[in-house]
Amino acid sequence: MAAIAAAKVQEVREITRIERIGTHSHIRGLGLDDTVQPRHVSQGMVGQLKARRALGILLEMIKIGKIAGRGVLLAGPPGTGKTAIAMGLAQTLGQDTPFTSMAASEIFSLEMSKTESLTQALRKSIGVRIKEETEIIEGEVVEIQVDRPATGSGVKVGKLTLKTTEMETIYDLGNKMIDSLIKEKVQAGDVITIDKATGKINRLGRSFTRARDYDATGSQTRFVQCPEGELQKRKEVVHTVSLHEIDVINSRTHGFLALFSGDTGEIKPEVREQINGKVAEWREEGKAEIIPGVLFIDEVHMLDIDCFSYLNCALENEMAPIVIMASNRRDTQVRGTTYKSPHGIPFDFLDRMIIVHTSQYSDKDLKEILKIRCEEEDCEMSDDALIVLTRIARETSLRYAIQLITLSSLVCRKRKGTEVSVPDVRKVYDRFLDEKRSTQFLDEYQDSFMFNQPAAAVAATEQEMECS
Repeated sequence: MAAIAAAKVQEVREITRIERIGTHSHIRGLGLDDTVQPRHVSQGMVGQLKARRALGILLEMIKIGKIAGRGVLLAGPPGTGKTAIAMGLAQTLGQDTPFTSMAASEIFSLEMSKTESLTQALRKSIGVRIKEETEIIEGEVVEIQVDRPATGSGVKVGKLTLKTTEMETIYDLGNKMIDSLIKEKVQAGDVITIDKATGKINRLGRSFTRARDYDATGSQTRFVQCPEGELQKRKEVVHTVSLHEIDVINSRTHGFLALFSGDTGEIKPEVREQINGKVAEWREEGKAEIIPGVLFIDEVHMLDIDCFSYLNCALENEMAPIVIMASNRRDTQVRGTTYKSPHGIPFDFLDRMIIVHTSQYSDKDLKEILKIRCEEEDCEMSDDALIVLTRIARETSLRYAIQLITLSSLVCRKRKGTEVSVPDVRKVYDRFLDEKRSTQFLDEYQDSFMFNQPAAAVAATEQEMECS
């Protein structure tokens, strides 16, 4: 049962996603060398050497699996790469270690309670590596025969001939197996495995005996030996799923379909207790292994005192993941209370956390980041234009300067140019205001706006509200 569920979850993950250029799509990793020392520019990461070094040490501990239930706070001004560092950590961890990213405001939902949202996020970040023996068919494809109806529509039937070094067998194929073979682009000479429980087909590579059939092969073509022994074998298969996926599958009659729609709703505590007991039983029998993952909560100051109290207790659980949080606030009010605290986090919770600071970027770092973003957005920019854009980033903000890259490229394309020049950057800079110039405009023309109120009056009103 667990193997079938795990295989289905794996198929969901293999669905091809549409690649889009996002804010952090240029991040490929933390940019560390073999000694866990950060390179100045590597894998899309620039600068922030101390913070990346600290996350690199944490990364090694996560990979070993010796650390869990810890809180890490990334604290720094806006636009200093806190989220980028977290994304780099996710890329470096790879597919086997669960990584869940969320904004703190996501938990305030009408459909489920705050604690349920946090519980689901925590359990998404805990992986279970399940080891099971399964029966597979492994062999080299000799021939595939598919009989299609003359009308063009209807059930397809066919035959598949597989062989090993010792035997050869013909299997009858149904409609689903034929579709799977077509999807995997299986042809004669390929070595494949078929999972008897799920019907999943894996293409291992081309047989060495067919290497002479082609004059040229691609660099990705993998040649393997023809399997030995019998076609049907018992093999240990390892599946990695999260605790939340197991929760969803076992909480509803059609729980697996809920993974597609995302409509999981609240899961009863009794279901989770049964799953925890079953996972503990698998661990004792050596069938499963717990993988503590990472939960990243951005804008953590948006959480209220109820959420912090829950996280305080949740981190003490033996199956808790690493919780990395990011905040760009200094001393601010803790939501749900009347007192202020550093980063908007209660003092008792701060005492439980490891704090990593990020600092402002230098001009050299800003220029390097903008250069990487130009490559990511496929924008050719002259050196002079890049210098102007770097100065804009220093005087306004890095986020604003990054937004001007694509806009400058569109202006350049409109004049049928091949390279973004200084006039292109200046044109979009004049047309699209940054935060400082927008505020200056509001101050200058505040009498023309509705419901205008001078800044001094706003400050006086806030002070009165605090005193009351």
